[in-house]
Amino acid sequence: MQEKKVFHLNGYLGLVLVLILLGIGGELVVNVNRPLGGLVIVVALIAASSLTIIGPNQAKVLTFFGRYIGTIRESGLYLTVPLTNKATVSLRVRNFNSAILKVNDLRGNPVEIAAVIVFKVVDTSKALFAVENYEEFVEIQSESAIRHVASEYAYDNFTDDAELTLRSNPSEVSDRLTKELQARLDVAGVEIVETRLTHLAYATEIASAMLQRQQSQAILSARKIIVEGAVSITEGAIERLEAETTLDLSDNQKLQLINNMMVSIINERGSQPVIHTDKVEP
Repeated sequence: MQEKKVFHLNGYLGLVLVLILLGIGGELVVNVNRPLGGLVIVVALIAASSLTIIGPNQAKVLTFFGRYIGTIRESGLYLTVPLTNKATVSLRVRNFNSAILKVNDLRGNPVEIAAVIVFKVVDTSKALFAVENYEEFVEIQSESAIRHVASEYAYDNFTDDAELTLRSNPSEVSDRLTKELQARLDVAGVEIVETRLTHLAYATEIASAMLQRQQSQAILSARKIIVEGAVSITEGAIERLEAETTLDLSDNQKLQLINNMMVSIINERGSQPVIHTDKVEP
């Protein structure tokens, strides 16, 4: 079922025609022919039943004795098909905030996740007739899509920086959620305008352990940078000593110098200098 337009005229013109018919009918009943006048009045009342008012960003879905005949999207007063049922559908952009869901991520870790879904109705016939209640349908499908997308990503990655994760790549995850949800809601005539994660955290039962893991990973990364820098500084110092001075350091002297420099650079609390007065054997 696809949305289609239905016959409608300017409502003010229709209102004038209804008043004229009522006037003619009343005149006929009083002065000329009562049955004919009554018929004209009945026709005027039937025509009056087709008058409908449509507000801004609203649509009227018309059904004629159970059959969908079309939709009016333009706001204003209109005269349309008489004896029809007119259901109002809002075309405004709306927000839906999902509940905080507990989901297992790609690695099986329980995480808490929630999102805000921005949507609007683009096909009124599908919204009313393809699903039972399109607003409830959006809520249920949103939570289902959030669970499915969250299970496709790890919460965080401690080894591969190129891997997409829930914490490090919220924009990519939101785009994936939008596509997933749009595919589910096409049947209801709903368009997803935007999705954004509003809550993301490890579940309470593993939050403390994961925090310790993150801290350990950060310490290891910092240590790696410090060691790499210390090695570079030590190599540069030895090369300059040999190139710019007349010193001819033996292997043992180089090892002692490297040891002292590495300890002094890497030690977090600083190092105390020790002066050796004994002779260093080559």
